[in-house]
Amino acid sequence: MSASAEATILITHAVGLHARPSVKFTKLAKSFAADVEVAVAANGPWFDAKSIVKVMAAKAPKGTLLHIRAKGDGAAQAVKALVDLVRRDFDEGADHVRSA
Repeated sequence: MSASAEATILITHAVGLHARPSVKFTKLAKSFAADVEVAVAANGPWFDAKSIVKVMAAKAPKGTLLHIRAKGDGAAQAVKALVDLVRRDFDEGADHVRSA
């Protein structure tokens, strides 16, 4: 049986999931062995979170609920790491830093 995990997170970054945030998101997704997918609607369409072209094509602006799911080795860790990255506004700007 393969491990799986999923989560939904609100994008609060001013420009949404574009340019630099997309690069950070896909780079982090690629660091996990699990297959990771994202969607901007709960019922899809789902696309490969490791593809910069597909992530940027989602055109997910601020206020979008981003759905993340993963399957395989490290699925839970991948989803948690990506949710944390979105929650931290992709680590951009001093005003986006939040204390633990």
